[in-house]
Amino acid sequence: MPSSPVHGTLANVRMDGELPRRADLPTIFDELDHQLACQAYLWSLPLVSYAQWQAQHRDVFGATDYDLVHYVTYQDRLGLITANATTPYILNFIDLSQTGPLVVELPPGPTAGGLSDFWQRECGILGEMGPDQGRGGKHLIVPPGQDTPDVDDSYYVHEASGMNVMFGFRTLDPDPARSQKLVDGIRITPFDGREAPQTRIVSPAGRAWNGDQPRGLDYWVRLHDIYQHEIVDERDRFYLAMLKQLGIEKGKPFEPDERLTRILTAATATGELMAQANSFAKRFPGALYWPDRQWDLVAQLDHSDQRGEHHDQLLERAAWFYEAVSFSEAMKSQTPGVGQAYLGAYTDAAGEWLDGGEHYTLHVPADPPAKLFWSATVYDVDTRCLIDNEQQRGDRGSRDPDLVKNDDGSVDLYFGPTAPGGREANWVQTIPGRHWFSYFRFYGPLEPYFDRSWKLGDITPA
Repeated sequence: MPSSPVHGTLANVRMDGELPRRADLPTIFDELDHQLACQAYLWSLPLVSYAQWQAQHRDVFGATDYDLVHYVTYQDRLGLITANATTPYILNFIDLSQTGPLVVELPPGPTAGGLSDFWQRECGILGEMGPDQGRGGKHLIVPPGQDTPDVDDSYYVHEASGMNVMFGFRTLDPDPARSQKLVDGIRITPFDGREAPQTRIVSPAGRAWNGDQPRGLDYWVRLHDIYQHEIVDERDRFYLAMLKQLGIEKGKPFEPDERLTRILTAATATGELMAQANSFAKRFPGALYWPDRQWDLVAQLDHSDQRGEHHDQLLERAAWFYEAVSFSEAMKSQTPGVGQAYLGAYTDAAGEWLDGGEHYTLHVPADPPAKLFWSATVYDVDTRCLIDNEQQRGDRGSRDPDLVKNDDGSVDLYFGPTAPGGREANWVQTIPGRHWFSYFRFYGPLEPYFDRSWKLGDITPA
């Protein structure tokens, strides 16, 4: 018999001496497959997230590999996991197995962009932080496993680490007309000169869309689909063995029977519970940015390649990519005045989940350490997307001209279902019956952030 008691469904397994009764073997195998599916869920979160978003571009927006989707309005961004509420996004997802080597041509001007594979690992930098340094030029993207074409010095070459890549960028010019000209100047074309559709700038145009990971069996349908046209990393082969046991194989249809459908559907729900706990109650050492505050350092990844000194960052990766999309070194800046820093609060000062039916305040002391700007944003726990409130506003920050400051330069923000009298400019509306969480972003974080001498207040019940 087992040396110690088992738990869960296996506690009901009857023994025949030191072995389980053969009649109870199906119960054991059901539990084994359930556990494999839960681990496969956590492992595949970043892959399924981008695959879902790619499908929305194709099926909802009608965008091809050669187009760009321009997210401008608050409504445009409602399907984007933990989007910045005010910064436009310009991006697309490209299947290099369909396009072959591809050229992205940037016009000269202040832009910041990058490429990442579908594990959301950065594999190329474009624009001011990249090799063109804002001068524009032709960026050649080479699919994995293909020889790099012989090109002259007019090309910047990026070797993709996945067959599917996300290309995204932001314009940094504050003038709207010049900024739009930069967006309109992007060209995406096949390297071999084949005729391709003209690069279009596609707008979500008010269409409802959903970029978070699907639930139920749809999660595994999306995973099976992207697995068919994505390469396999050597480090993932054990997980692919799990997928095989779950009916997901390369080159074969996904046709789960009644038993496997039941197991996969339940495992998606269990896996998401694990993902929620892993993200919203982080167990990683040093996750709390200040020991006496409830603010987490949300990005626990050490590097864009998601590799620690002695292990690959499985749970760190799952925590970030359940609640967010994309990661670059600049998003966890260690250099004062450069990049960004993100803190997250999932509970109030007493450690209770943030309730959309309650009222809260957040005290932001004077002189927040952000060279460019700071913002506090509210997200819906269920979708991890911007709160879809009647106000159609999810954040308040230093760029809001109507933000009311206290006499000492500090700011009090308010969260709740109804506006505080006379303080509407500093208020974000929450939704009764739904929980929420907040990100506090520093753009160009300064030394008082890094040395922790400046300290943000907790979100406190009013």
